Amino acid sequence: MTDRLTIELPSLESALALAGQQDANLKTLSRKTGATLVLRGQELLVSGTAKQVDRCSRLVRLLEPLWKVGKPIAEVDITTATHALDTGRQEELQNLRDDVITRTRRGDEIRAKTFRQRQYVKAVRTHDLTFCIGPAGTGKTYLAAMLAVQALLDKQYERLILTRPAVEAGERLGFLPGDLQQKVSPFLRPLYDALYELIDAEKIPDLMERGIVEVAPIAYMRGRTLNNAFVILDEAQNTSSAQMKMVLTRLGFNSRMVVTGDITQTDLPTHQTSGLKVAEKILRNVDGIAFCYLTAADVVRHSLVQKIVTAYEKHEKTLPVEDRNA
Repeated sequence: MTDRLTIELPSLESALALAGQQDANLKTLSRKTGATLVLRGQELLVSGTAKQVDRCSRLVRLLEPLWKVGKPIAEVDITTATHALDTGRQEELQNLRDDVITRTRRGDEIRAKTFRQRQYVKAVRTHDLTFCIGPAGTGKTYLAAMLAVQALLDKQYERLILTRPAVEAGERLGFLPGDLQQKVSPFLRPLYDALYELIDAEKIPDLMERGIVEVAPIAYMRGRTLNNAFVILDEAQNTSSAQMKMVLTRLGFNSRMVVTGDITQTDLPTHQTSGLKVAEKILRNVDGIAFCYLTAADVVRHSLVQKIVTAYEKHEKTLPVEDRNA
């Protein structure tokens, strides 16, 4: 027996937000509930078994705070709502949505999209040293940079230091054109993007000139003590063990450090062990240090990225251990 339910939507804008581009959200909801969804104007028609219709209705209601005001809904929003429904975390879902990290210069709200991302944000706020390990697209660097820039704007720290090993694609800094800033810029692009979201582009050169915002390769951290600073070490899987130890021991008074990386994507020579892996093994149980792990379910880029990450994870599990980081 087929059950049917009609959900009245308050406006065409809310209907479009719920449906998504080319009804992508309706297809996702159908896939996750087994129900059939058809949008006619401002009416959402749901059909299927009683259990399927009830599950779909509850999921649509969990998404209501977004579609009701016409906010775009991404697949990760539906995935998180589904997880909340299945695990009885509806109240925590609302807390996740209410926890605004900051607002961009355009007024867009920046917040965690998944429960694991929120745990990561909470860890950064409460620990002087946080490691975040996860695949591409999970918001590791972006969330850290947003928290760092907002803390700088709130005058919690005097400096923001962004560093990253420059070994991607076999390139070395000496072969790149320009001065140090121009050499480093391509490697720190994701961090710059976060800066531009919150700070006027014309103000950033002045902040860098005054040393309030500093971007540099890891080698420039040696011999320094970083006091009153928020430090982000990005792409940490490409550090050697010695480099990782050197950067971690730069942490000074009233400072906070976030280390991000994806241990499945190292660009180091095959004989060299990632400093991130070594640090994870040595420091995992040290009091005061937080380790956060994001997965393919936390990917907030194009939905294909999540599928790509999952496919690679499955493939790598079939490989011998010695070949997984080749």
